[in-house]
Amino acid sequence: MQTRSETLTTILFNKPFGVLSQFTDKGTQGSTRPTLSAYIDLPGVYPAGRLDRDSEGLMILTSDGKLQARIADPKYKAPKTYLAQVEGTVTQDALDRLRAGVILRDGPTRPAKARAVNPPTLWDRDPPIRVRKSVPDSWLELTIAEGRNRQVRRMTAHVGFPTLRLIRMSIGDWSLGDLAPGQWRTV
Repeated sequence: MQTRSETLTTILFNKPFGVLSQFTDKGTQGSTRPTLSAYIDLPGVYPAGRLDRDSEGLMILTSDGKLQARIADPKYKAPKTYLAQVEGTVTQDALDRLRAGVILRDGPTRPAKARAVNPPTLWDRDPPIRVRKSVPDSWLELTIAEGRNRQVRRMTAHVGFPTLRLIRMSIGDWSLGDLAPGQWRTV
């Protein structure tokens, strides 16, 4: 527990593909999956929310328990913006359905902000996404105010466009900016 004399720390981290959004791997014994501890050696900070192992981008880690709760708890509706590379050429109908909210197995989603965007200039992903010459891909910018398990992937698949690559660009007022994968900075 922190005392008033301790400084609260908040960092922004660009989580690379394949990294678990926790400091230890509680998976199978002998597992060697990379975790946050491979990138962040700062005591007392904890993730404010999660990002799937196969997703990339912004994570916020903080020593401030109240801030952590405000970011992670859906009742505070912190907007999270993602870039999603999807299979196929996104249609206006799919965008309209995402904007209205879709019904997933665990219930209806809140309406999302959704728009098609040009392919962004990003770092290469390792490993690269699978490419099928016969199937085009396109990019979406999607902003949601909830955080269910694999929600963006499930939403895009529900409207007929499976996600190939997913990058969280911002959470509330914090954005990824020019952080390279594996880098972090204090805010």
